[in-house]
Amino acid sequence: MKAERSDDLKLKALKRGHLAEYRAALCLILKGYRIVAMRYRTRLGEIDIIARRGDLIACVEVKARRSFDDAIFAVSSTAQRRIRAASEVWLSRQGDFHRLSLRYDIVAVMPWRWPRHLTDAF
Repeated sequence: MKAERSDDLKLKALKRGHLAEYRAALCLILKGYRIVAMRYRTRLGEIDIIARRGDLIACVEVKARRSFDDAIFAVSSTAQRRIRAASEVWLSRQGDFHRLSLRYDIVAVMPWRWPRHLTDAF
């Protein structure tokens, strides 16, 4: 019984995370970005959203939290290192990598509010 409840909580958290990522992607699209990849995974790390606007690539970490501050502070230095490592792998696989500039953003998704996009977060 306890294992089932634990599995239910994990599934609920996973669904909440995916919904937050879709809300963040919509926010970015409305700001003029094109979503290049979602949940890009490498053995070094994962990037929630890779978005492009012109020659700018935004590697976006999405955090669903109760407040903006909670979301921002939830991105640890370890997570930042993993995102940077994954972004280097992604960038190396792009044919036009020499033209692209890279930026690391956070989108905070809070209940009953429009997502907030913090550019150049780390």
